[in-house]
Amino acid sequence: MRCIVPLLALTACCLAVEPAKVDTSTPVGQAFARMYDFDFPGAHAILDRQIQLDPQGPLPYSVKAAAHLFAELHRLKILQIEFFEDDDKVVDRKKLTADPAVRKEFFRLVDAARQRANARLAVQPDDREAMFTLCMASGLATDYAALIERRRFGSFALARQTQAYVRKMQALKPPFYDAYLATGTTEYVVGSLPFYFRWFVHIDNIEGSKQKGVEILQLVAERGKYCGPFASILLAAIYMREKRLVEAERLLRGMAAEYPENPLLRRELQRAGELRHGAGGASGAQR
Repeated sequence: MRCIVPLLALTACCLAVEPAKVDTSTPVGQAFARMYDFDFPGAHAILDRQIQLDPQGPLPYSVKAAAHLFAELHRLKILQIEFFEDDDKVVDRKKLTADPAVRKEFFRLVDAARQRANARLAVQPDDREAMFTLCMASGLATDYAALIERRRFGSFALARQTQAYVRKMQALKPPFYDAYLATGTTEYVVGSLPFYFRWFVHIDNIEGSKQKGVEILQLVAERGKYCGPFASILLAAIYMREKRLVEAERLLRGMAAEYPENPLLRRELQRAGELRHGAGGASGAQR
């Protein structure tokens, strides 16, 4: 992780200027952009065409799984930022009522992505797209276990697998910055655990530093090809949680302008403004 430190100051400055964007030069990037606008059917249509053209390409299967997961998280109101501000909601052990058809299709796509990625890596061990597919598929399975099935410690076991893929992506030159998303979120989550839980959680290369988690997410927001906007949304949730309301409002304003069809971003931007003005702006002071 030391290799990212020199970039952090530049990243923080750039984030203040422009919202995170997606590289839409490929069908996968176009599908990600539709997802960030909450146009899940539009994302699926793009990915279905790509799969029809190249049935053995692994990444579209992972992205389709992501579209199903994001749609399900939206339906269950988990994507709302206040969900992540309330520890009781995050650690509640009660399972949510998942759509069984969506769950079946989600895991079918995750398995299809893994099979195709492993087949490609058997021929080309340094295939960047195949490696990212495995990293993404593992991360999606972790998110499903943690956020929908509420398997807290089971999700940490899956996170260890994800980090193994992340380390391989970090060794590439140039690095595949989207893979850092999993490291940033895991750093912050582990760093937020009560100390007695941390005794039971060990993930290689994860220190449990909330500050480091934020810095890594800033890097993804600036340098990521596909996951920059998602990193920005996570940062906004962290800033709201930590009462850094000016920073949260800035990020949400840029994201709402970049993805105007996303109603959640507009809602959260309004809520951040109301909270900041209600607090007299004092709690939103920059740290």
